[in-house]
Amino acid sequence: MIRATIHDMLDTIKTLIRTTLSSFKTRRELAFENLALRHQIAVLRRRAGKRPTLTNVDRALWVLLARVWKDWKQSLVIVKPETVVRWHRKGFRLYWTF
Repeated sequence: MIRATIHDMLDTIKTLIRTTLSSFKTRRELAFENLALRHQIAVLRRRAGKRPTLTNVDRALWVLLARVWKDWKQSLVIVKPETVVRWHRKGFRLYWTF
Protein backbone atom coordinates (compact mmCIF):
# COMPACT_ATOMS: atom_id res chain seq x y z
CA MET A 1 0.00 0.00 0.00
CA ILE A 2 2.79 2.42 0.89
CA ARG A 3 4.67 1.47 -2.25
CA ALA A 4 1.60 2.28 -4.38
CA THR A 5 1.24 5.63 -2.64
CA ILE A 6 4.88 6.51 -3.32
CA HIS A 7 4.46 5.44 -6.95
CA ASP A 8 1.35 7.64 -7.26
CA MET A 9 3.22 10.56 -5.74
CA LEU A 10 6.10 10.14 -8.18
CA ASP A 11 3.64 9.99 -11.10
CA THR A 12 2.05 13.23 -9.91
CA ILE A 13 5.44 14.93 -9.60
CA LYS A 14 6.41 13.76 -13.10
CA THR A 15 3.16 15.14 -14.49
CA LEU A 16 3.71 18.50 -12.81
CA ILE A 17 7.27 18.71 -14.14
CA ARG A 18 6.16 17.82 -17.68
CA THR A 19 3.38 20.40 -17.51
CA THR A 20 5.81 23.06 -16.32
CA LEU A 21 8.34 22.20 -19.02
CA SER A 22 5.67 22.26 -21.72
CA SER A 23 5.14 25.96 -21.03
CA PHE A 24 8.64 26.57 -22.39
CA LYS A 25 7.98 24.88 -25.75
CA THR A 26 8.07 26.98 -28.87
CA ARG A 27 4.95 27.65 -30.90
CA ARG A 28 6.35 25.37 -33.60
CA GLU A 29 6.75 22.45 -31.18
CA LEU A 30 3.25 22.99 -29.79
CA ALA A 31 1.81 23.07 -33.30
CA PHE A 32 3.50 19.78 -34.19
CA GLU A 33 2.34 18.18 -30.95
CA ASN A 34 -1.19 19.41 -31.58
CA LEU A 35 -1.11 18.01 -35.12
CA ALA A 36 0.15 14.63 -33.88
CA LEU A 37 -2.48 14.34 -31.14
CA ARG A 38 -5.31 15.42 -33.44
CA HIS A 39 -4.18 12.84 -35.99
CA GLN A 40 -4.24 10.10 -33.36
CA ILE A 41 -7.79 11.07 -32.39
CA ALA A 42 -8.85 11.05 -36.05
CA VAL A 43 -7.40 7.56 -36.55
CA LEU A 44 -9.20 6.29 -33.44
CA ARG A 45 -12.51 7.78 -34.57
CA ARG A 46 -12.07 6.32 -38.06
CA ARG A 47 -11.62 2.78 -36.79
CA ALA A 48 -15.35 2.31 -35.97
CA GLY A 49 -14.92 -0.27 -33.21
CA LYS A 50 -12.14 -2.18 -34.91
CA ARG A 51 -8.41 -2.18 -34.42
CA PRO A 52 -6.99 1.11 -35.75
CA THR A 53 -5.22 0.79 -39.07
CA LEU A 54 -2.90 3.31 -40.64
CA THR A 55 -3.14 4.29 -44.29
CA ASN A 56 -0.21 5.37 -46.44
CA VAL A 57 -1.18 8.99 -45.86
CA ASP A 58 -1.04 8.39 -42.09
CA ARG A 59 2.39 6.84 -42.41
CA ALA A 60 3.60 9.71 -44.61
CA LEU A 61 2.46 12.21 -41.96
CA TRP A 62 4.49 10.42 -39.27
CA VAL A 63 7.53 10.23 -41.52
CA LEU A 64 7.25 13.98 -42.11
CA LEU A 65 6.82 14.66 -38.40
CA ALA A 66 9.83 12.47 -37.59
CA ARG A 67 11.97 14.50 -39.99
CA VAL A 68 10.96 17.97 -38.81
CA TRP A 69 10.17 17.44 -35.13
CA LYS A 70 12.76 15.97 -32.79
CA ASP A 71 10.28 15.10 -29.97
CA TRP A 72 7.75 13.25 -32.14
CA LYS A 73 8.12 10.02 -30.15
CA GLN A 74 6.90 11.67 -26.96
CA SER A 75 3.43 12.16 -28.41
CA LEU A 76 3.04 8.44 -29.08
CA VAL A 77 1.51 6.71 -26.12
CA ILE A 78 0.33 3.15 -26.32
CA VAL A 79 -1.86 1.98 -23.48
CA LYS A 80 -2.78 -1.66 -23.05
CA PRO A 81 -6.27 -2.58 -21.81
CA GLU A 82 -4.69 -4.14 -18.72
CA THR A 83 -3.15 -0.77 -17.89
CA VAL A 84 -6.53 0.97 -18.07
CA VAL A 85 -8.09 -1.67 -15.81
CA ARG A 86 -5.21 -1.25 -13.34
CA TRP A 87 -5.72 2.55 -13.34
CA HIS A 88 -9.44 2.12 -12.64
CA ARG A 89 -8.80 -0.30 -9.79
CA LYS A 90 -6.22 2.05 -8.30
CA GLY A 91 -8.69 4.92 -8.59
CA PHE A 92 -11.42 2.99 -6.79
CA ARG A 93 -8.96 2.01 -4.03
CA LEU A 94 -7.99 5.65 -3.58
CA TYR A 95 -11.63 6.72 -3.60
CA TRP A 96 -12.60 4.29 -0.86
CA THR A 97 -9.47 5.11 1.14
CA PHE A 98 -10.61 8.70 1.50
